[in-house]
Amino acid sequence: MENKALAKGKKQYVIFRIADQDFGADIHKVSIIEKTMNITRVPTAPSYITGVVNLRGDIIPVMDLRIKFGLEPKEPDDDTRIIMFKLNDVTLGVMVDSVDEVVNFDDTEIESVTNITNDRTLDYIAGVGKSGGRIATLLHIEKLITELIA
Repeated sequence: MENKALAKGKKQYVIFRIADQDFGADIHKVSIIEKTMNITRVPTAPSYITGVVNLRGDIIPVMDLRIKFGLEPKEPDDDTRIIMFKLNDVTLGVMVDSVDEVVNFDDTEIESVTNITNDRTLDYIAGVGKSGGRIATLLHIEKLITELIA
């Protein structure tokens, strides 16, 4: 029954928190979610790239979305997670304050941000999902990864 509902315009998003805001990313782009691990700083990398991690022999860059979004950095704690996103052959770790749950958003529950602003710097925002009183900013993970490797 759930699979039929998902086939008719519903998509699953992993919901995570940064500061006091909920964000979401397409669950099909998520490879794995890890607790914080040893991050090796890379000289001359942009400030929002906290470094790289060794995940089962693969070296993966880690982006801190707090810094990317212009928020104050925060020391990792027990709730901090690194979400590993995979796009084609590229994997990117994204550090978030916590991971909450998986939510289904129907296409009708997602508002485009172009209704709010035409700011081209918001290209990595796919829209705003709202369901059952919850509002989450949905991210274009592809654009974040593409920006990193371009």
